[in-house]
Amino acid sequence: MLLGLRKLRLETERMTLRPPVHNDHRAWVALRSESREFLTPWEPTWARDHLSRKAFSNRVYWANRSVNAGTALPLFMIRRTDQVLLGAITLDNIRRGPALAGTLGYWTGAAFARQGYMREAIETVVHYAFNHLDLSRIEAACLPENTPSRGLLERTGFKYEGVAQSYLQIDGRWRTHVLYAHLRGDRRGKTAAT
Repeated sequence: MLLGLRKLRLETERMTLRPPVHNDHRAWVALRSESREFLTPWEPTWARDHLSRKAFSNRVYWANRSVNAGTALPLFMIRRTDQVLLGAITLDNIRRGPALAGTLGYWTGAAFARQGYMREAIETVVHYAFNHLDLSRIEAACLPENTPSRGLLERTGFKYEGVAQSYLQIDGRWRTHVLYAHLRGDRRGKTAAT
C-alpha cells in the first residue's frame, strides 16, 4: 500500500508536495510547536496528544488510506533546496459521482508565511485536482477576519460564494466562515468579498 504514497509527488517551483511519512514526525512537531501561537487562532483546538508520536502515526496511516482510497490528498510541503518542512496542504472530502468536488485546507509554519510557498502549493494542487483527478470544483473556507488567507484564495482563482454560520469549531468555539470555490473552466467574473 505504501507504494502509492511513495509515487505521489507534486513539484512546484521551489517545493515537493508529498504525503507525510513516519520519519517526518520530528520536523512536524518542531514546526507546529514553533508556530503554535501563529496557527491556533485559525485552527480547531489541538488535542492533548496532538504532537505525540502516536497521533502523528495515526495521521500517516490516515494519509495512506485516504490516498489509496481516493478520498483525500494530504501533502507536506518540502522545500527542495534543504528538505525543510514548510507546512501542509490537503485536498479532503473528495467526492465522485455528480459532485466531482473536494475541499482544500492548508497551514504553513510562521517562519514561512507570506513568502509565496502556499500560493505555489495551492496552484499545483488545484491543477492536479482538475487535470489528474478530474474534479470540477474545489471548495475552501476561512474565518472572515483572516485577510491573508482570503487574499491568497482570491489570487489563486477562488471566488467568494457566501457565508456559513457556525461552520467549524476554531480555537474552541463555533465560528462562522466565508466560503470560496474554484471551478474548472470558471467563467465567473471577479467578485468582491464583503
